[in-house]
Amino acid sequence: MNGPGTATNQVTAPGEGVFYVCGECGWENKIKPGDTIQCRECGYRILYKKRTRRVVQYEAR
Repeated sequence: MNGPGTATNQVTAPGEGVFYVCGECGWENKIKPGDTIQCRECGYRILYKKRTRRVVQYEAR
């Protein structure tokens, strides 16, 4: 049962990795848990998480 403010469609496989976009060069990086937060192309350390294409629905009251 999902409580208030929780997402209903957040199912991710452990160790799968998430895609991030570099703030400097725009390169798409796949970061897994335990990896360093750094662009593999230019070495920049500010990465932005990509938006999900899935519908995420929140319950608000």
